Amino acid sequence: MSALVLTLRSAPAQRVDAGALNPTALAGMTPADVAALTLQVGKNVVRVDALFDLSGDDPGDIVFRGDCSRFERIGAGMKSGRVTVEGDAGGYVAQRMLGGEVIVTGSTGAFCASGMKGGRVEVRGNVGDYAGGAVPGDMKGMAGGLLLVAGNAGERLGDRMRRGQILVSGNAGDYCASRMIAGTIAVAGTVGAYPGYLMKRGTLILNALPVQMLPGMVDCGAHRLGFLSLLYASWKGLPGAFGALDASACTVRRFMGDMGATGRGEMLIRG
Repeated sequence: MSALVLTLRSAPAQRVDAGALNPTALAGMTPADVAALTLQVGKNVVRVDALFDLSGDDPGDIVFRGDCSRFERIGAGMKSGRVTVEGDAGGYVAQRMLGGEVIVTGSTGAFCASGMKGGRVEVRGNVGDYAGGAVPGDMKGMAGGLLLVAGNAGERLGDRMRRGQILVSGNAGDYCASRMIAGTIAVAGTVGAYPGYLMKRGTLILNALPVQMLPGMVDCGAHRLGFLSLLYASWKGLPGAFGALDASACTVRRFMGDMGATGRGEMLIRG
């Protein structure tokens, strides 16, 4: 069997909910079955084969080709398999994903990996605002799994994050780790203003001090934290800035906060 390839014929005029095109939803289907499925395009319902040319026959390995920046919820809710987007993707990529792998070679819109509980998402470009964060109405954002970002992240990265790991090799915007409940976020580049806003627990690892600190983040001085050697070792071989960290470089400047919340979150500045 070969990957099921969906090659976009032309960019749609409106946004498309592509959540039904994932390995879990398409399990056991033939290419003809997939072609006959319908997707919501604005107020209209359109067959898959009206939007894409199909080739290959393995619904457990799906490839989107073309500019899919108007296609939202790619990989949403999937439990296993692999989805590859060769280009840009829209918002809500891997929303509430439970397992498997999603790879986006370009960039994504907002709310990438929102509510994700397992699996791995790799974005080789940039992610929009609220990556790993909570959609309006949800009490928690990302709740497990791994989100790898080779480029930059927008504002509110990991908002209300409950569990899992987010690794950003580039920069992150303002309010990184806002309202974070637990989990780990690491940013190799610069970070905007007020990271850790109303952070309850969790770990935020940075390479430099942010543009502007919250008054509720308390400087606790330099510490050597042994758990970091295990964490760095678990990242060994990952693509991006974190796959080759020195596992012995565990001395960091530690800030605790946000004291406006429980004050049990930590922001670690690597030397």
